[in-house]
Amino acid sequence: MPGAGSGDGRRRHRHGLRGLRKDNTGYDLRDLFIGAEGTLGVITAATLKLYPQPAAQITAMAAVDDPHAALRLLGQAQSALGSSLTAFELISDLCLDLVAKHFPEHRRPFAQPSPWYVLLETSDSEGEAHAAAMFEALMERAMETGIVSDAVVATSGAQSRGLWALRELISEAQALTGKNIKHDVSVPISAIGEFVERTDAELQRCFPGIRMVVFGHLGDGNLHYNVSPPVDRCGPAHEAEFLALQPAINRVTHDAVHAFGGSISAEHGLGQLRRDESARYKSAVEMALMRRVKQALDPLGIMNPGKVLPPQ
Repeated sequence: MPGAGSGDGRRRHRHGLRGLRKDNTGYDLRDLFIGAEGTLGVITAATLKLYPQPAAQITAMAAVDDPHAALRLLGQAQSALGSSLTAFELISDLCLDLVAKHFPEHRRPFAQPSPWYVLLETSDSEGEAHAAAMFEALMERAMETGIVSDAVVATSGAQSRGLWALRELISEAQALTGKNIKHDVSVPISAIGEFVERTDAELQRCFPGIRMVVFGHLGDGNLHYNVSPPVDRCGPAHEAEFLALQPAINRVTHDAVHAFGGSISAEHGLGQLRRDESARYKSAVEMALMRRVKQALDPLGIMNPGKVLPPQ
């Protein structure tokens, strides 16, 4: 005889809300909504997985010479901490310069500046002492091998929040500085060092004096790869001149992203701003399949029209 919850189970089955880790019975229709930006339908319900709160969270910041060193540190951190490594953020020195300028109460954690920094966090299931010991061992090893030139490990919640504020205030500090040209890109994690090195050089060759405000989630290959005008071309009087360069700067940046096998929109979506640019880098087969899916699920074209897919 069916249990009391069988009716609810049938509804979940019908609406695709089962919380299964594995289900190899055909197309995963829910995944069609990832990246669709409302063009295929409206999400009205979701199934969530909850995790226990960690026993301790420890935050640290390390100074490194370049993104290549940051990648080596990432490898060491993943080996030492495993799944307890819950944040690994790459931050360029100019980012901290902007934060210090506009938010002077948030001071740099190091006496000497470094070209690049990494913000790390571990979420430990055993306790604070275990987390701190693991983190300190990681930092000591990284300094001994020359990957890290300096490091600080937060010893209180206030210190941890202070380190995170340096990362979280970057976008606001950049906005206060003036207009900038933003890119939300992803490339294979192993290629990030070479991507930044080559693309920085090409942009500097094409647009001398520009300043790169680069930060992002190195652990998942996502960079906020932003371009600010030269120091002597900042301010309202030069904004129109700088923004006129946006199509050319986008082309250099996105061509490089594509060459490295990346994506020109990692997490912010395409909308209309990146819609036509994305089509430039998609294959004809990809575009045709996307249009067929759109036609099948939204034959009247009423779901968020004009987004994601350019008009034919």
